[in-house]
Amino acid sequence: MTLKEYLTARAAEIDCVMDGFLPGAKDRPTTIHAAMRYVVFAGGKRLRPVLCLAAAEACGGSISNALAPACAVELMHTYSLVHDDLPAMDDDDLRRGRPTCHKVYGEGIAVLCGDALLTDSFLVLSQTPTTKRYGTRDFITEFASTGGSKKLIGGQVMDLEGERKKLTRRDLVRIHEAKTAALLTCALRLGAMSANASPAKLQALTQFGHSLGLAFQVIDDILDVTQSTDVLGKTAGKDQSFGKTTYPSVLGLDASRKEATRLTRSAMAALKPLGKKSVRLEEIADSLLRREY
Repeated sequence: MTLKEYLTARAAEIDCVMDGFLPGAKDRPTTIHAAMRYVVFAGGKRLRPVLCLAAAEACGGSISNALAPACAVELMHTYSLVHDDLPAMDDDDLRRGRPTCHKVYGEGIAVLCGDALLTDSFLVLSQTPTTKRYGTRDFITEFASTGGSKKLIGGQVMDLEGERKKLTRRDLVRIHEAKTAALLTCALRLGAMSANASPAKLQALTQFGHSLGLAFQVIDDILDVTQSTDVLGKTAGKDQSFGKTTYPSVLGLDASRKEATRLTRSAMAALKPLGKKSVRLEEIADSLLRREY
C-alpha cells in the first residue's frame, strides 16, 4: 500500500468512527449538532488521528484500539480551529476551503460548537480500551494536560500577546511547542499507549512528535507567504496582516527551509528504537516536509 493509499484508508476509517461518535445533524437542538458536523467533516487531512493510528501500529498495537483516542484528538484539534477563527482571536473567514463556523452559524453558536467538540472529545477518549501499563486515568491525564493552560491554550495566549511585537526565535519556539508540537505529540503518545508501548518507545515517539510538530509549523509559516488562499484553503498572508512573528520573518525563507529539513531529520532519527515498524511515520514526516514544494 502506498502512503497515499494508506492515508486515504486511515482517514476513511476515522471519519466512519467519528460519524458514529457525534450526534446526528437532526438530533435536537439541531443547530449545534449541524455546526459540529459542518466543521468536523469539512475535509481536513486527519493528520493527527492518522499519526495516532500509525504510532499504535509502530508499537505493535491494533488500529481498532487506537480509533477512540485518534478521534478524540481530531475533535480537540477542530475545536481549537473553530475558536482560533473567531473575531476575538484570528478573525478568519475561511477554513479548509469554506466559510468558517462563525460565518455560517454566528459567533455564539461557533463558541458553543467549540465547547461541545472539546467536551465530547473526552467522552470519546473514555472509550479507549485500557492496557497493562495504561488505564483510563493515564489517557485522560495525557489528553487534558495537552489541551490545558500550559500547552494548547497557553500557546494561543502567547500567540495573541505576541501580535505586533518583535519576538525572538526562542519565543516563537515556545509558542509552537505549546500549540502545534504538543497536539501532534499527544496524538502519537495516545496511539502508543493504546498499544501498551514500553517507556522507551513512548519516549522515542515523544521526541519524534516534538521535532515533527515544529517542522510542521515552520513549513506552515513558509506556505503562508508563498502559496495562495485557493491552495491553502485558508486566508493566505494572514500572519503578516496580524503582525505575527513567523519563522520566515525571523530566519528568512531559505533558512526556514533548512530549519524544516533539520527538524524533520531529527524527527526521523528519534524513531530508531522502533525499527522497521516506524516506516509509515517516516513516510509521513517526509511527505510533510515536501509540502513546501
